[in-house]
Amino acid sequence: MPIRTILLGLGGAAALVHVVSYIIIMAALDRRGYKTNFFLARIYFGRYLRAYKEATVKETGKPGPLYGSCLLAIVLALVFVIAGVLSPRG
Repeated sequence: MPIRTILLGLGGAAALVHVVSYIIIMAALDRRGYKTNFFLARIYFGRYLRAYKEATVKETGKPGPLYGSCLLAIVLALVFVIAGVLSPRG
């Protein structure tokens, strides 16, 4: 299996983890009384992520586990896809 396929597959998997964790973050915000709009989620990504971080820091003193996994997943997806696109065909 070519390295390009592996890297792009890992990028897709990381993007999927990002989307799932972001949906769970939005659900957690809804449970805390912060209204979220599913259809405008892409526009309000930073706002919802910041609100989740602030809410969990207020409750526990540190950011919630979904905050780090959401950011890590999107960074990994970006790195894997760029590496996959730049890798030679073969």
